[in-house]
Amino acid sequence: MVEHLYPALFAVTLWWSSTGLILYLDGLRRETFGRTLVGATVLLAIGLFALHASARDETLAGAYIGFTAAILVWGWIEVAFLTGFVTGPRQEACPPGARGWPRFRAAVAVILWHEIAILVGAGLVLAATLGGPNRIGLWTFLLLAVMRLSAKLNIFIGVRNPGETLLPDHLRYLGSYFARRPMNPLLPVSVAGGIALCAWLLAAAAAPGASPAMAAGCTLMATLAALAVLEHVFMVLPIPPETLWRLSLGPRRVGGAGAALCVAAALPTPIGPRGGRGAMARPEDPPPLESRT
Repeated sequence: MVEHLYPALFAVTLWWSSTGLILYLDGLRRETFGRTLVGATVLLAIGLFALHASARDETLAGAYIGFTAAILVWGWIEVAFLTGFVTGPRQEACPPGARGWPRFRAAVAVILWHEIAILVGAGLVLAATLGGPNRIGLWTFLLLAVMRLSAKLNIFIGVRNPGETLLPDHLRYLGSYFARRPMNPLLPVSVAGGIALCAWLLAAAAAPGASPAMAAGCTLMATLAALAVLEHVFMVLPIPPETLWRLSLGPRRVGGAGAALCVAAALPTPIGPRGGRGAMARPEDPPPLESRT
């Protein structure tokens, strides 16, 4: 039991701290973003080196190193996107009234460079681990990419909490591509797939013939899959997403549009003609946002 508890705690701590740090740095003044990206690039180089060095290491340490190195590579992609350096050729709000294929094309255009960066990152991770028996880093990166793609598609189709309040001011236009609805047909499939993957990884970790490295590696990835499932579930819960990251969002919430959006998400919101002029939505209801299909 302990051999599974430690990897799970490690994965949760690494995910929580790294996500919180990225959100914090992204909430600082824009003139700091260059230094943030330089620091992330240094960590990217360290991560790729660690992936290559651990590719032939089938020990317990090799599993942890491969997993952590993949997170470092993924962290560069997240930092480059959230600081606005790697987004897409389109950097403006969704055209008014856009629906269907035109809306999808516009949405792809705002994140195209980011998606290409993920593909390039996957290629670099594959190259760094090629020929080695330790593929924990590669599978970790691919898991992050697949679950992030699932989250993007669900937000595009429509969820209760698309998370637009977590966007920094310079990426606020991305919120115009989000749709808000209580549920969409893809979300249950995403959650079920994530749970199935988590169960399969845990079964592999607990298999009688699993080595300590394999048990730890599968537990690390299973925990990451479980966190991704949790992220999907939070999309439909009546809980503002910024609640989980209030400390990390500190600088962004002191005045400005970010503070207004954060407060608005927690206060009763005027609703339309259905409730009459001046009527208020219940506190647990999300702020009204036009759903786009």
